[in-house]
Amino acid sequence: MTSSVLPSRQLSAFGSTATMANEALFVHPDDLRTAFATAMSHMYKEEVPLYGDLVQIVSDVNREVISQNSIEPPTADRLERLMLERHGAIRLGTPEELGTVRRIFALMGMQPVGYYDLSVAGLPMHATCFRPICESSLARNPFRIFTTLLRPELVQSDAARDLALRLLSERNIFSQQLMQMLKVAEHQDHRLDCQQGEVFIREALRTFCWAPVAAATRTEYEILKNEHPILADIACFQTCHINHLTPRTLDIGRAQRAMQEQHMVVKERIEGPPSRRFPILLRQTSFIALEERIQFRAGDGAAAAADLINGSHKARFGEIEERGTAVTPAGRALYDKLLGEALDSAQHLSPEGVDAMVVEKFRSYPDTWDELRKGGLVYFKYRCITKSRHHLVNVANIPLGLGEGKDLERLIDAGVVETVPITYEDFLPFSAAGIFQSNLRHGSRTNQEPLQSRPDLDALEAALGRSVVDADELYAAAQQGSLQSCLEMLRSVLSPP
Repeated sequence: MTSSVLPSRQLSAFGSTATMANEALFVHPDDLRTAFATAMSHMYKEEVPLYGDLVQIVSDVNREVISQNSIEPPTADRLERLMLERHGAIRLGTPEELGTVRRIFALMGMQPVGYYDLSVAGLPMHATCFRPICESSLARNPFRIFTTLLRPELVQSDAARDLALRLLSERNIFSQQLMQMLKVAEHQDHRLDCQQGEVFIREALRTFCWAPVAAATRTEYEILKNEHPILADIACFQTCHINHLTPRTLDIGRAQRAMQEQHMVVKERIEGPPSRRFPILLRQTSFIALEERIQFRAGDGAAAAADLINGSHKARFGEIEERGTAVTPAGRALYDKLLGEALDSAQHLSPEGVDAMVVEKFRSYPDTWDELRKGGLVYFKYRCITKSRHHLVNVANIPLGLGEGKDLERLIDAGVVETVPITYEDFLPFSAAGIFQSNLRHGSRTNQEPLQSRPDLDALEAALGRSVVDADELYAAAQQGSLQSCLEMLRSVLSPP
């Protein structure tokens, strides 16, 4: 890892929102997260130059979309968020690793949100997403890390399982300095000063950087790869290298075409819902994982440590995403039903045929804002339109205890209250699995029994040392909180002092 992963100018920005306590200048978690995300993006550009090309494509597409007024021009805050926004993904091997990673992300204001059972898609893993949860932090930088944990009990080969567990037991992906910074921060009420923050970010990045020398022999690597390529990626290296960083685009179809025009080898189809007038959830695509040079240990015996064997590994790729509106449990149930029907009907079709089938099935998913809102399919915020408050005199008999139903609809129809969709901040397990499988499709055994869905939230939470946050509760709270604020503003107008 290069010494330039954290430019000094990033740390100098800490002072803008740091707080004074006990004569120490502490870094705000939002600033720490932004500096870390920026440093990780810088590191990944150096390690995977094609990622830099991808970021440029997304930036160009976003500027084109905004200039053509195909979306509402973003506010300065929203534009800043868009340019900063990234999500990454890491793969961990042991519960102890997940517990430590949880402590790392906690210092950056990132909590584990949601449980993802990837066994439903044939992968021996489950996952959570570390991300900010309060609205102000999401507005500043919604950096997310999709974090998977190996489930050894789902590995079908005893020999491969035992080998993976042995390799994982022999590694330590966290430096002594990083562990010391965690102890220091936790002693300081989970805070770091500027100098400590710089050390923390530098050492945390070492955990997620690329290690081109495998912690396994070629034979061991091949055993795990033949069982499942993702098993080799998890267990054979001395870091839990970031396997992709994902910028957010405003038009994923246009961005995918631009990737193809630059001769990137792109995934065959975009994962997630089809293109819609009112986007929901998350759409994702990627360029295919790169074949990267690595070296294997020569093996046990008299061979010197310097006797390394050249080889290659394929795991890291470049992904882009287009985020839509968060859906309610009812909206998600309808999404899952229609997607399941489409994929069942398209099992033997080409990628183009699959896309056409998905589009056809999703015709029954409402695609106007009023239908989505009135059908209780999406989450949204209420906002009182300041310039229209005087129109309240034209709306008769509005009760001050207004909460829901016809009274609220009257205010919306009168132009006094508007509704704004809440951005989906999380992930889709089928989409994540589809990306993984596209990038790791070669080399696994073909005689394996398909995995049955076996969620185990208790095990994941035991590894975390805490419960995961329910994403729907966060969206519902944001919706209800905005309604309450809107009503308080209306009461102040309806009942002036």
